[in-house]
Amino acid sequence: MKVVSIIARYLLGLIFVVFGLNGFLHFIHQPPPANPLALQFLVAVSTSHFAAFFFAVQVLGGLLLLCGFFVPLALTLLAAVLYNILAFHLTLSPGIAPGLVSCVLWVLVFLQYRESFNGIFSAKPTIHA
Repeated sequence: MKVVSIIARYLLGLIFVVFGLNGFLHFIHQPPPANPLALQFLVAVSTSHFAAFFFAVQVLGGLLLLCGFFVPLALTLLAAVLYNILAFHLTLSPGIAPGLVSCVLWVLVFLQYRESFNGIFSAKPTIHA
C-alpha cells in the first residue's frame, strides 16, 4: 500500500503542477465551455484574478506533494481545490472523469497520512496549555 500511495502522491503532484502552471502559461489549449453560465463563471473568475490564486494553490500543493514535504498541508489545500473542480463539473460543465481520478489519487495519498488528520476528526479536541 505504501508504494501505491507514493505513486499516487507523485501522480497527483504532477497533475496539479502541470494544470496549475497551465493556468498561468496556457500551454494546454482548451475550447470555451458550451454552457453560457460556465463561460460567464470563468470570465468572472479570471477577470477578478481569483483564478491566479486558485492556480497558485494548485502549483504550491503539487510541488509540496512532489517534494514530500508538508504532505498533510498539501492534501488540505488540494482538497479545497478538488471540491471546487468537482462542483464546477457537476453543476456547470460535463466531463467529471479527470476530477474523479484526482479524487481517487487524493484518497490513496490521504490513507497513508491519515494519522496526521486525527485532530481534525475529533468532536472535542484536546487543548494544550
